[in-house]
Amino acid sequence: MLEFENSKLGRPLLNFVQQLQDIKRAVFAFLLCLPTSLLALLLLLLLAYNGFYVFSFHLPFLANSPPDHAPFLPEIHSGESLLNWSTPSLKKISSSVMYVVKEENAPLLFKTHWPDFRKHNFSSTTLSTPKNASSQKQSKKIKKLKRKIRNLSSESQSTTQFSSRIKELFSSSKCNPRFFMTWISSLDSFSEKEMFAVESLFKSHHNACLVIVSKTMDSKRGSEILKPFQEMGFKVMAISPDFDYIFKNTHAEAWFNSLKKGNVNPGEISLGQNLSNLLRLALLYKFGGIYIDTDVLILKSFSNLRNVIGAQTMDLKTGNWSRLNNAVLVFDKNHPLLFKFIEEFALTFDGNKWGHNGPYLVSRVVSRLSGGEEFNLTILPASAFYPVDWSRIQSFFRAPLDELHSKWLVGKLRRVRSQGFAVHLWNRQSKMMEIEKGSIIDQILVDCCIFCNSSSSSSL
Repeated sequence: MLEFENSKLGRPLLNFVQQLQDIKRAVFAFLLCLPTSLLALLLLLLLAYNGFYVFSFHLPFLANSPPDHAPFLPEIHSGESLLNWSTPSLKKISSSVMYVVKEENAPLLFKTHWPDFRKHNFSSTTLSTPKNASSQKQSKKIKKLKRKIRNLSSESQSTTQFSSRIKELFSSSKCNPRFFMTWISSLDSFSEKEMFAVESLFKSHHNACLVIVSKTMDSKRGSEILKPFQEMGFKVMAISPDFDYIFKNTHAEAWFNSLKKGNVNPGEISLGQNLSNLLRLALLYKFGGIYIDTDVLILKSFSNLRNVIGAQTMDLKTGNWSRLNNAVLVFDKNHPLLFKFIEEFALTFDGNKWGHNGPYLVSRVVSRLSGGEEFNLTILPASAFYPVDWSRIQSFFRAPLDELHSKWLVGKLRRVRSQGFAVHLWNRQSKMMEIEKGSIIDQILVDCCIFCNSSSSSSL
């Protein structure tokens, strides 16, 4: 009985399977009858559908509300492009077209009418702490920040002492011209390389006054370092910075006060380095003169330079500058472009991007100058201060390898001397390099040394 029932159920099932096999054979027969090109088209469409299904994504609809302004930007006028600003008013500038330096995640800044900087709120960059973090943790961060600032400035001298010392040097001496340097490192780091820079300065400017703004140099040991220059009659002084006095009546004043209160995140980059970038701008704005880094060797007199900044790199196709640098700055007192540099620093400060508050800053500001703004500015080509790029600085330290290399060194040195005012040594890259006998740097040091007998060394 059971077998009979199974046979009754199995026969329809077998018939169904047989029908499926017939259908399958018919489909394959139909496909085999189709042209190869049509079959390929069907397969292509199938693959396209599969790919679209796997890789498709949906974009959310944008909100109708306007976007938030970037930090420190109280007002932005949309629709004003920064690219390819022409600057006909800057008649002395060798570049007729300005280019914006590309930075990763660079803040987008447009022409803006800034409000009174004293009323500006810098709280948007407050030192970040979790909402549930204790106020004690925030207080420790602020104390640590203030400790860093104290390590860079003087605790003993008053504002009147700083201003009176500077004015005494400038008034009692015929300073032609005024030079400024900043030094934020220890005295142990003030090596022969920095001494060579000071020597080269006085070799080309016998009547110059040099102010080294540095807490570590403004000490008994620092005075011993500078004593040989003073004994030869050169006017050089080291003085601890008084940030409150130097930054007064600029955007730097409000920014620095917010920094001390913990309302500005100093970031991962050395605070001393960023303060040095700001300090050079404020010193020139308050006193006027020339700022140079301590790794710059001066080749000839700056006496004919006025309101000058140098290009670091040039576009070989157009001959226009592509990036400026702030290692050498020559400006009159209260120059409006310096005020704009300081303004840019305070409003766009980012302590996590190297160069953002230095070389990139001056490049951004100058690239945005409009035709109606007259700043009496001269941009010198890269050969003036930066005849060699940082990535190739080692070539200036190498001795000639053969006759062909020797001819190249002779020709390069001739161009450096004839076209340049100074040579930037790019200390971050060259501080561990040895000066080989017969190299370009070796021959430049012979030209600019004052203590030639005691300053002979094979390394910087």
